[in-house]
Amino acid sequence: MRQRESNETIYRNALLVFADFGYRKATMEDIAGRLGMTKGNLYLYARNKDDLYRKTVAHALLQWQARVAEAVGAESDPKQRFTILCHKALEYLSEDEPLRRVLVFDPEIFPMFAAHDPYEAINRNSVTMIRDILAEGIAAGVFRPVDPDRTAEVIFLVYKMFVIRTYIVSQDAFMRDMFDDTVSLLTKGLYVEADGE
Repeated sequence: MRQRESNETIYRNALLVFADFGYRKATMEDIAGRLGMTKGNLYLYARNKDDLYRKTVAHALLQWQARVAEAVGAESDPKQRFTILCHKALEYLSEDEPLRRVLVFDPEIFPMFAAHDPYEAINRNSVTMIRDILAEGIAAGVFRPVDPDRTAEVIFLVYKMFVIRTYIVSQDAFMRDMFDDTVSLLTKGLYVEADGE
């Protein structure tokens, strides 16, 4: 009897098939074939193609989030943590080409507004990561005293716009430069403080 595959192996291979064919054209047979298993065996891991797709995408998004959290966790200064969070979160898709292609096929994975977000819980954790860094910076006196909840939501919306424009709609270097300018604006503020203010 064949040993069960790890969920990691299943999701990694399913992501590659969804990246090659998109959700509509990919079949359970394609994914099973890539794994060297029968379609029936694949049903031990997912009820149907939709279930496997959702689990696969959720796994990929959680890997993205974990990579960012790991980079942020290696730094203690709130300003550095915020800058690293911004850059690592955007850069990740330049490294994960299968997830990027799946997002191109299905931009609704990462919608601008949460009302129709199929991965709302995962994205909520990203907003929480931003909020926690903001609150930490405010408490340390290195960030202006903004509302961390509202500001985190705004930053996440801006971030999603850059992901969409950089990786889904176009891969334009102009968007990367604009992203750097936006991060600089967010971290330095719009107004120059005069001495004594």
